[in-house]
Amino acid sequence: MTKNTPRAKLHPRNQHNNGYDFNLLTAALPALSPYIVNTPAGTKSIDFANNKAVKTLNQALLKAHYNIEFWDIPEHNLCPPIPGRVDYIHHLADLLSEDNKQTIPQGKQVKVLDIGTGANLVYPLTGTSEYNWHFTGSDIDPVSVKIAKQIAQFNALKITVKLQKKPANIFKGVINQKDLYHLTLCNPPFHASEQEAKKGSERKWKNLGKAPSKTLNFGGNNNELWCEGGEVQFITTMIAESEEFAQQVLWFTSLVSKKDSLSALEAKLKTYPIAEYKIIDMAQGQKVSRFLAWSYFDKETREQICNELD
Repeated sequence: MTKNTPRAKLHPRNQHNNGYDFNLLTAALPALSPYIVNTPAGTKSIDFANNKAVKTLNQALLKAHYNIEFWDIPEHNLCPPIPGRVDYIHHLADLLSEDNKQTIPQGKQVKVLDIGTGANLVYPLTGTSEYNWHFTGSDIDPVSVKIAKQIAQFNALKITVKLQKKPANIFKGVINQKDLYHLTLCNPPFHASEQEAKKGSERKWKNLGKAPSKTLNFGGNNNELWCEGGEVQFITTMIAESEEFAQQVLWFTSLVSKKDSLSALEAKLKTYPIAEYKIIDMAQGQKVSRFLAWSYFDKETREQICNELD
């Protein structure tokens, strides 16, 4: 197992390292202008407790930085913070480069599977823009799948979106017999119950200095926010299923929100014939997060696979 050192800032290639350029954003999307406020420090921002402001900010970011002309989701769906999400993509690119002579492989020949892509489709959208990879997204919610497909089609992007018909499964029913992926990624629901998710929401509102509201500023369906057993159970299931597809995926990965979850997940990984696993620390918005990556291929084989991408 290898582990890198924590980063205090976003990834060096992240376009949002210097904060939001509101002049650029309002030029790209004038509809953002009414939501901009002046902070006590004299800088521009938005009211992050206002879900409409958050969604409009995302629309502007996706348009100005990632050439996404159309992006819209229902109020109850998860509205993810773009800078932290795209950071995961950049770290995944670094992960591939380590097996490719420190060169990031780009182009449609790089196949990536996003588990739980949601209606927002944010990982495929930003990853396609940054590296031109070919993305497949899966989700258990038919409505989210429909909306994600519409977003991809409206922006003329060849992103595949699949419905996971059996919610208890993760890879089964999504990865077909002939599929080969260089990466899988996932932002799993990390709360273990609906009550725990509500408490997490209340903490967010408190941190924003607001009274609790039924509407989350970043939204989120139940399946996006919590599952039985939380992220440990979800990723444990993912690890167990990954063995069946060991020869079809170069690197399996998943975000791990809680540092305390790592010990149980590492113990689980050690019960499978995995050649290598890594814990990659990174910034996710205003906090330090990390993702877990594991591969059933040894480094020499991974390098051979990546060499075929050139």
